[in-house]
Amino acid sequence: MKYEFIVNPQARSGMGGMIWDMICPELKKRNVDHTVRMTQRRRHAERIANEITADGEEHLIVVLGGDGTVNEVLNGLNAPEKITLGYIPIGSSNDFARGLGIPGDPMKALAAVLKQDRVIEMDVGEMTRAGRQRRFAVSAGIGFDAAVCHEVCVSRWKVLLNRLNLGKLSYAAVALDQLVRSRPANACVTVDGRRRVFEKMYFAAFMNLPYEGGGFKFCPRASAADGQLDVMIAAGLPKLKILLLLPTAFWGKHTGFKGVTILRGRHVTVESEKPLPLHTDGEPSFLRRNTDVRLAEGRMKVIVG
Repeated sequence: MKYEFIVNPQARSGMGGMIWDMICPELKKRNVDHTVRMTQRRRHAERIANEITADGEEHLIVVLGGDGTVNEVLNGLNAPEKITLGYIPIGSSNDFARGLGIPGDPMKALAAVLKQDRVIEMDVGEMTRAGRQRRFAVSAGIGFDAAVCHEVCVSRWKVLLNRLNLGKLSYAAVALDQLVRSRPANACVTVDGRRRVFEKMYFAAFMNLPYEGGGFKFCPRASAADGQLDVMIAAGLPKLKILLLLPTAFWGKHTGFKGVTILRGRHVTVESEKPLPLHTDGEPSFLRRNTDVRLAEGRMKVIVG
């Protein structure tokens, strides 16, 4: 099939365009049959993906950008089960690539896309809030982690650290600030019909892959091909303990501590006593008290490393 590239030239503060200028000559050199469309604004990748897949046929789409660009493309697809997705990571966090073993080096990622030696069928998550659905590939969340995603989107830290090639640290920097301001809430979490009440819940993360937030390994056993979501809940913890636990989450060593709960299932609902921020793949949404998260019925093919 023809390779259909969707490129975010503004990814990582403009590095996306520079990387494409390196990749384009390589495609011509190899006589790769391809098209390319450049995103021009937020949510443009979603519209492009919708237009490409409007015919309902099979397509091979390659995304060059960050996790947010992947999320936009995923939400624009018609019939994701008919799509083969390739990815060249250029973003700040790159948790999609990290979780699937896709090379971080753009040229090595391109080589993997062109060889197609290993293709998996990946689960796709769906979050429903206020009657509207949003798909996710990496993770979704409610509470503290979503608040961090909200602030990162507008933070000057992200721009500065991207220029220093330290973009993933923007999540850690913002997390420290959000921790001081965060106010936990009592919540009821139901996983596949099993209901549990958590007092002073800081957040719940619904993980399709092990990592989010630029490398926090919140659910070390999460897999995009096992038909399950891993759900991490942090509740009943003093802020000082959370501060000490956050660094251990980079290596997935936080899961054995009291106050950290890991659950698994296909369908999760959260009812909070007060509205909390939400996110899907780091893309922020409005505050809600209730949210519904589940795995979609179909899977999408993804080229991995």
